[in-house]
Amino acid sequence: MAQYDAWEREYRNSKLLTKDADPQKDTLRFIKFLKKDAGIRPERVRVLDIGSGTGRNGNHFASLGADVVGLEISDTAVRIARERAGKENVRAEYFKHDIGSPYPLDDESFDIAIDVTSSNSLLGSERDVYLREAHRVLKSDPDSGYFFVKTLCKDSDENAKALLKKSPGPEIDTYRMPELGLVERVWSRKDFEEFYGQLFEIIHLEKKESYTRLNNRSYKRMFWIAYMQKK
Repeated sequence: MAQYDAWEREYRNSKLLTKDADPQKDTLRFIKFLKKDAGIRPERVRVLDIGSGTGRNGNHFASLGADVVGLEISDTAVRIARERAGKENVRAEYFKHDIGSPYPLDDESFDIAIDVTSSNSLLGSERDVYLREAHRVLKSDPDSGYFFVKTLCKDSDENAKALLKKSPGPEIDTYRMPELGLVERVWSRKDFEEFYGQLFEIIHLEKKESYTRLNNRSYKRMFWIAYMQKK
């Protein structure tokens, strides 16, 4: 399993991922949106963290009182996330699972799902499963069913365009990362809206500039930040 091997190596000896236990700022902004615009109190919700990594975002939701479940392919990441949840004494459960395969979760059992740069490395058929499963497990209640996605943006990203040209992947708008052994997908606005718009109403979509460190070098990258709700 190439994807498992790559992520396991990365979590054991990180070249790209941060070991920070604090939640990402974009996750904190999404939580503010939930409170202010959606009228959702985190202590009353169940959250699915898709590709939960070491639990930095899921554990923060849990620290606010949410009931959190995380799915993550790397054994090392799952172990770290569980250890951190134990130390922080929060209600979060983490399970080893490939997010591109059907989820062992009940229909309409979550109020919120988050995917913070986790589905980038899925290929087409896996990505279709991921989208259907996120839709399936989210509640249809008009006050629930929110989906937060942060993913790689193709538009205005010169590094992405260079990677697509120099190291093309097996599918459109994918490239290979030889340092990690992974394939990543980048999205134009049009393709993002068409893909996610099949099953979700896009409430907010913005392009954000950020910097990624790889092998002790910083690269400017563009990301999509999306707030969506189940149709």
